[in-house]
Amino acid sequence: LIEDGALPWEVDAALEDFGFAMGPFRVADLAGLDIGWANRKRLAAMRRPGERVVEIADRICEMGRFGQKTGAGWYRYEKGDRRGRPDAEIEALILEAARAKGIERRAIEGDEIRERCLFALVNEGARVLEEGVALRPLDIDMVYIHGYGFPAHKGGPMYWADSVGLDHILSRIGAFAARSRGDEGWTPAPLLERLAREGRSFGDLNQSNGAL
Repeated sequence: LIEDGALPWEVDAALEDFGFAMGPFRVADLAGLDIGWANRKRLAAMRRPGERVVEIADRICEMGRFGQKTGAGWYRYEKGDRRGRPDAEIEALILEAARAKGIERRAIEGDEIRERCLFALVNEGARVLEEGVALRPLDIDMVYIHGYGFPAHKGGPMYWADSVGLDHILSRIGAFAARSRGDEGWTPAPLLERLAREGRSFGDLNQSNGAL
């Protein structure tokens, strides 16, 4: 999203409008960017072919910006400020990173930001179900509500996906895949494709105790 045209504070605002207490960039600054940096370096050799890699977060860490604990990360923090302020230095870094890859940035509205974040989450949830990591969609919903701050009134990502419509989500994932510069991460999960094709929902799998 930030390579393609959004800025960190725009992504955070879109997801906070959806109901999250904090957007992902604020959360990263709170947790410490060096934690994710260490994980990315450790897992770099395991990246799947075709995975789109965005190096902006690594560049920020190389600048010594690790989030709130250093007074700067995706945001800049003044003394006593825990919310952070948008930083022109980060905006310039993002613009230069996009230019270096030949990406023509465009305005990305809040609706698309929310769809790209949340539909990717639903798609990965479908993979988690297929792989047997979670037994039922409601198990994923409970983890995300109680462990990751998904807005409880939305019912969790899989429950919410049913309310949006799996056929619509699948269609939008296809559109994002077509514009994704070859990122295989937008490949639809087979389970999501099958449920949409059959006119079924994730809720149906809860009723069948997770039987696919």
